[in-house]
Amino acid sequence: MFWNKEKETMSRKEIENLQVELLKEKIEYAYNNVPFYKKKFDEYGINKSSIKTIEDIQKLPFTTKTDFRDNYPFGLFATDMKKIVRIHSSSGTTGKPTVVGYTKNDLDVWSELVARIASYAGVTDEDIVHIAFGYGLFTGGFGLHYGLEKIGAAIVPASSGNTKKQIMLMKDYGATVLVCTPSYALHIAEVAQNEGLDVNKDLNLRIGMFGAEPWSNQMREKIEQALGVKAYDNYGLSEVMGPGVSGECEAQDGMHIAEDHFIAEIINPETGRWVKEGEYGELVITPLTKEALPVFRYRTRDITKLTSKPCSCGRTLARMYKPIGRTDDMLIIRGVNVFPSQIEEVLFSIDGISPHYQIIIEREGALDTATVLVEANANLFFDEMKKQRQFLDRINYELKTTLGLDVKVKLVEPHSIERSEGKAKRIIDKRKF
Repeated sequence: MFWNKEKETMSRKEIENLQVELLKEKIEYAYNNVPFYKKKFDEYGINKSSIKTIEDIQKLPFTTKTDFRDNYPFGLFATDMKKIVRIHSSSGTTGKPTVVGYTKNDLDVWSELVARIASYAGVTDEDIVHIAFGYGLFTGGFGLHYGLEKIGAAIVPASSGNTKKQIMLMKDYGATVLVCTPSYALHIAEVAQNEGLDVNKDLNLRIGMFGAEPWSNQMREKIEQALGVKAYDNYGLSEVMGPGVSGECEAQDGMHIAEDHFIAEIINPETGRWVKEGEYGELVITPLTKEALPVFRYRTRDITKLTSKPCSCGRTLARMYKPIGRTDDMLIIRGVNVFPSQIEEVLFSIDGISPHYQIIIEREGALDTATVLVEANANLFFDEMKKQRQFLDRINYELKTTLGLDVKVKLVEPHSIERSEGKAKRIIDKRKF
């Protein structure tokens, strides 16, 4: 279902012409209203006349999370606080939080774009949507709430926590759409099973909209089997808006980017230069319509690839594929680059493994080691030692083939790995630097 067919089916030339004009306007706007960018643009000799084609965006400096923290809390805002009607921020677990603001128009645009990605997934005004994201400074809960409400769907703002009650509400209220992190969706399925529910008979779920953490196609299959839904990925981050930057359509072949509101680039994270279309690199995003907080070439640290080929759904907006990891959570084990998503894909392709795992990084002498804790299902865990050994050997072989690296694998008891109601904690780094 198209939400805005005119914008979703523009030609590539029309998209790029629109982006160039919006980028020029935003450069002038930021220069006149944000001292940080005035200084930057003066240093780089940049003004709106510097932009003639979409390729010219490469003349602009990057913006990073550090820039947000250095200008904490409101130093990057382009409007006075009288026009700010909403403030969100990151958790700040690794330093000062990144603070983002929204004008009334920003919120209207945000709702419009979330409505668009929800329509991609097939959500309509006949759906009942259960949102199990936390409501607060995190952009996920409120961002998806108002966009889904714009479609006309009935919203159950359950927030996070108390999984048994979440399941009761989904059952009693007849929820047809579930919104949460993918790891929490699997936890919901696990608790429902433990409560003796048959998700296909006792729940009415048909669509899952999942985001806020990386997840593989193997994890998608697990979720779809466990909850009886079609699981759709969506992408966003607070620094450029929140959820609604991109989302999957029913083809599930990449997430359509709202290119009338964002310019997406893929760069080599080491050189900062563009890579060829279809090659993996770091995603860089420039929002084109933000009033409160204009941002240029924000380095997301997410590793993905883009395609501008039209989709089978009829949309012409470029698509980004599932991020395979991040430049700042990539593990380097004895000189080998390893992304947690690579390990997840291997684990989820093997029968007998539950969808819960952790990666423990330690240092033994001068060498780093990785141990993968794997929850086996109950039957396997209590099976004879010989079968367990054969199972571990298979996991070791598959991981070494994929990673080019030997990692330790340890079976742990069912339900022994901590469950999360938000983003799953997959990596525990015990190294001391």
